[in-house]
Amino acid sequence: MRKKTQTLNFENTLTELEAVVNRLEQGDLTLEDALAQFEQGIHLAKQAQERLTNAEQRVQILLEKNATAELTPFITNNSEQQIDEDSPF
Repeated sequence: MRKKTQTLNFENTLTELEAVVNRLEQGDLTLEDALAQFEQGIHLAKQAQERLTNAEQRVQILLEKNATAELTPFITNNSEQQIDEDSPF
């Protein structure tokens, strides 16, 4: 039985995708259930990718409207992060 299609926000989509992966990794599903979970995982991954693409497009549009804004690399490692006191962000 297929789950009712839901529109989830990005974070909930990732949470559900992680749950699908965990169920598949346990290895105790029947072939039919594993295929259904895999199909659900593919759907969730596409949904998350679409949301990321839309977010990137929105950022591009906002930056184009503000010609003085600069793109700077996003650094995730706090030890490498340098704070520019003149930056508005």
